[in-house]
Amino acid sequence: MRVIAGKAKGRKLRPVPGDVTRPITDRVKESLFNILGDEVVDALFLDLFAGTGSVGIEALSRGARRAILVERHRRAIETIKENLKITGLAAQAEVIRDDVFRFLAREPAIPPKVGGERGGAPKEKFDLIYIAPPQYQDLWAKTLLALDGRGLLAEGGLAIAQIFPKEYRNLELKNLSLVDQRKYGSTMLCFYRFWVGCL
Repeated sequence: MRVIAGKAKGRKLRPVPGDVTRPITDRVKESLFNILGDEVVDALFLDLFAGTGSVGIEALSRGARRAILVERHRRAIETIKENLKITGLAAQAEVIRDDVFRFLAREPAIPPKVGGERGGAPKEKFDLIYIAPPQYQDLWAKTLLALDGRGLLAEGGLAIAQIFPKEYRNLELKNLSLVDQRKYGSTMLCFYRFWVGCL
């Protein structure tokens, strides 16, 4: 597992000890960022169920302005912090140990500066949100349903869910529209574009 492109290209990332996370393969990650292209540049990126931090770190390496990485497992949080140090990207990232649904319920968006005071300041919205939860628990769908009405995504922003293909089902969403799907062996990426009142 490595950073594929950008300023931290080639840096090897550490895995989370044990069987806590489901890391994205380099092949799928490269395909993901090839699809996103220039949308990553200067983006505010949210990595939910962040695991090793590989996706958020890749986004930063490729020019994202900032990344927020949310993960609840202690060992994964430690690994994310180590990987940010390895890549030299820690200054552009905020690592939050929390349950994803508690985070989404609490935070309509993040403050303008990483590490800034939460509350009172105007809120920014995310350009890209990556969702890679444990399989077969319907968490990807629950996350998209939670995002649909939260106002976390900027107009035209993308939410991308990483799932096992057999998990996929149609979702009744008001503001998120499925615009693309890609299958890579046992991994499927589903791309949802956010438009207010798209349905």
